[in-house]
Amino acid sequence: MTATDTTAATGVETLPFSRALNAGLRRALAENDRVLLMGEDIGPLGGVFRVTEGLQAEFGPRRVLDTPLAESGIVGTAIGLAMAGFRPVCEIQFDGFVFPAFDQITSQLAKLTNRHEGALSFPIVIRIPYGGHIGAVEHHQESPEAYFTHTPGLRVVSPSTPNDAYWMIQDSIASNDPVIFLEPKSRYWPKGEVDTTARALPLHKSRLVRRGTDVTLVGHGAMVSTLLQAAALAESEGTSCEVIDLRSLSPVDYGPILDSVRRTGRMVYAQEAPGFTSLGSEISATVMEKAFYALEAPVLRVSAFDAPFPPAKLEGKFLPDADRILEAVDRVLAY
Repeated sequence: MTATDTTAATGVETLPFSRALNAGLRRALAENDRVLLMGEDIGPLGGVFRVTEGLQAEFGPRRVLDTPLAESGIVGTAIGLAMAGFRPVCEIQFDGFVFPAFDQITSQLAKLTNRHEGALSFPIVIRIPYGGHIGAVEHHQESPEAYFTHTPGLRVVSPSTPNDAYWMIQDSIASNDPVIFLEPKSRYWPKGEVDTTARALPLHKSRLVRRGTDVTLVGHGAMVSTLLQAAALAESEGTSCEVIDLRSLSPVDYGPILDSVRRTGRMVYAQEAPGFTSLGSEISATVMEKAFYALEAPVLRVSAFDAPFPPAKLEGKFLPDADRILEAVDRVLAY
């Protein structure tokens, strides 16, 4: 049996994260003619990261629309299209470019369903490549998730694997609420298995990635692979770390996190975003409230520094790595 035959028989393919997203978008376009893709250079070019490559050729320029360089206009147009019954998927080229559309997203899109007392829904997905580790400059490597998780009316998700990318983009498009879909750009190229026949988890469920007994490590997006690196290094030194992938940043599925903390008694949260008033702050506070009597030590956070994103040569110092996570593991075990 050839590799192609095996894929056909099992529905399992090995794809890079970016191609898994492409496959998920293709399936959503094929299954619902009200789905539209919008963004700068997403047509013949296929987007900066080639996530939409080939989709305009397959579905035409009325379904995959190249837009002017005007993020506010992209989101504003998507709001009108949603009111007319479409399901727009907007691509923002880089994380830092979303801010021209910030007013449209937070002042309008997040509030419109509530403003209409539920009579209208706004099934809009806003895809944002985010995070570092690509050697770029500021506005190209930031992690703005806290702005959106702080805004009621938005759902915010971030896959970390090709399989999650494939399914979570489809589930986000199917949602009747607006979804901020954060794509960790440093994960676009690594490959993984994608099961095209069955969802692993619902959209807003966190995932236990690795079992352990001593410390719970929690993160999202690209940080999950860094946590797994740290867990492997810790194991070689005799420490067993459990790893949980948040997947959904708003709402947060606390069940697996709290279950894990009640087993291990210790937790470290890691993120690429700066630490002050961040998603990690909220999750750490909630775990302290809900699992206080199970904790053997305070919840610790590992994050980027509270400063603007530095030049590319300094990103390795700025962003958390496995060594910084292991330092936090050592500290939490020392209590």
